[in-house]
Amino acid sequence: MADYSQDVKQLLEYIGGSANISAVSHCATRMRFVLNDPSLADNKKIEDISAVKGTFTQAGQYQVIIGNDVATFYNEFTKISGKEGVSKDDVKIASKQNQNPIQRAMSVLAEIFTPIIPAIIVGGLILGFRNILGEIQMESLGQLMIDGMAQFTDAGAPIYNRIVDVSQFWNGVNGFLWLIGEAIFHFLPVGITWSIAKKMGTTQILGIVLGITLVSPQLLNAYGVAGTAAADVPFWDFGFFQIDMIGYQAQVLPAMLAGFLLAYLELGLRKIVPQAISMIFVPFFALVPTVLIAHTVLGPIGWVIGGWVSSLVYAGLGSSVNWLFGALFGFLYSPLVITGLHHMTNAIDLQLVADFGGTNLWPMIALSNIAQGSAVLAIIFLHRGDKKEEQISIPAAISCYLGVTEPAMFGINIKYIYPFVAAMIGSGIAGMISTIFNVTANSIGVGGLPGLLSIQNEYWFIFIICMGIAIVVPFVLTIVFRKYNIFNKSDQTEQAIVTEPELGK
Repeated sequence: MADYSQDVKQLLEYIGGSANISAVSHCATRMRFVLNDPSLADNKKIEDISAVKGTFTQAGQYQVIIGNDVATFYNEFTKISGKEGVSKDDVKIASKQNQNPIQRAMSVLAEIFTPIIPAIIVGGLILGFRNILGEIQMESLGQLMIDGMAQFTDAGAPIYNRIVDVSQFWNGVNGFLWLIGEAIFHFLPVGITWSIAKKMGTTQILGIVLGITLVSPQLLNAYGVAGTAAADVPFWDFGFFQIDMIGYQAQVLPAMLAGFLLAYLELGLRKIVPQAISMIFVPFFALVPTVLIAHTVLGPIGWVIGGWVSSLVYAGLGSSVNWLFGALFGFLYSPLVITGLHHMTNAIDLQLVADFGGTNLWPMIALSNIAQGSAVLAIIFLHRGDKKEEQISIPAAISCYLGVTEPAMFGINIKYIYPFVAAMIGSGIAGMISTIFNVTANSIGVGGLPGLLSIQNEYWFIFIICMGIAIVVPFVLTIVFRKYNIFNKSDQTEQAIVTEPELGK
């Protein structure tokens, strides 16, 4: 087992001492600090510590990359510093002291969507696979599998020309997978209201019940509202007023507004209702009014606002200057990640899926991830032989290509600046091409190279071209920028050193 005592003492000193640490925790590879005064941390000296592989600040947390031995390092640090570790959730709460109001709002948004993203990714992959089964034309396969017995329409075109038409097995798979897809997307409000309750520290089962009341089968399905005449919309009749029985399947904003109302009502009631009767009255007077207000006020308002947002984005993507929209989004997405503002794209993506059956934003996010990874790949090539940096750069490049960019951006690209800019340019070009050809994803998916699996199958070819652009352009530009010292202040090109040959050689 490595002895990190000296490294720990140095880190403690360079970070400003124990008095400067408000909270400390660790994750899989990093120490996470909330510092009372972040300016006291000496980045240069900290990064010179042998056990440290890089530093960065995000969401109010000062993070020090240690690697796989972080648990051992952390235990030594808490022993020497005298600082007791806390959970990652406690660190997140403490870190808000270093965040401005916008960062706090984005942090809340991130904490709401992060727990449900794995389900959304699975749903996106399922929709993509179902598209292959149900949409790709398989005329020759169909004729082969039914031994030339295909029936023909009057026009002479084969009826059985898709995978689901020629294989009962895959037809069954297609139908079965919709069970999961429907659960994820149609019942998305349940996940959102639950996640808000969890984040706000309120009763999670009430959040789940609230979500169910927004998507109950007795309600008119949100997807059927547009095709239903006003006179045919079901309603609850209270005598002197009526409430339309409209569901909010796949709707994001109505669920968020209702979820926060429930949470704040419960928190407020806890303060005024005596403990002896709180078990009865707090859940009742929090849930019932919330459901009523959700179906009369918040739901309709959220639906309208969500429609405005998705329509505005969709208009930009479909306008005559959509190439500019795509170029700017692709170019600026990585800086948004630094600020935390990128978390708002999750809500926009899901609203686009609900309103238009797919999202044009998410493919550009996947391309941005690839571009950042390609810039790191160029740094690995340029700095080959630097074993210490490769402990950061190689895993960072892999994680980028699998959809996680923070290690690459904070550990490598932002450190040198020029690879970060090269990645932004490559992402901008790829985003522009993607938008021009209307590349659409079924939903949010696995970022990076596996993102292809979430793209609607008719756009696969052009998305592969965009992926090639996101790989080649950042790699080449990173090398060019370093060679000619463009956007390069800290990684100057090595000059050739000419020495006289030694005698006898």
